[in-house]
Amino acid sequence: MLDPYIPLVLMFALAFGFAAFSVAIAPLVGPRRYNKAKLDAYECGIEPSPQPVGGGGRMPVAYYLTAMMFILFDIEMVFLFPYAVSADALGLYGVVAVILFILTFGFADLYVWRRGGFDWD
Repeated sequence: MLDPYIPLVLMFALAFGFAAFSVAIAPLVGPRRYNKAKLDAYECGIEPSPQPVGGGGRMPVAYYLTAMMFILFDIEMVFLFPYAVSADALGLYGVVAVILFILTFGFADLYVWRRGGFDWD
């Protein structure tokens, strides 16, 4: 009765084994270039390293906002794809669920747009 779940359990065991192996072997094979700055505790007042001559500096926050919006749109597509595949089988319930899902994302997008999340200064 539980035979269909054996591949899933094996996949989880393999993933856990790989994660445990990676954590256990990393200190043994990783680089060992320690210095005073790496051994000190991180605090806000730490001296920054020198900036590169060719236009180095902090990245604008707009790049991070764009990346987050891309991830949200990507997740939206991941959830809409199964509906597109089985739209006939879901019937009216599926249509209502997808409309509510799209409206929820639409309100979130409208909020980000009104707050200026899509504006590049």
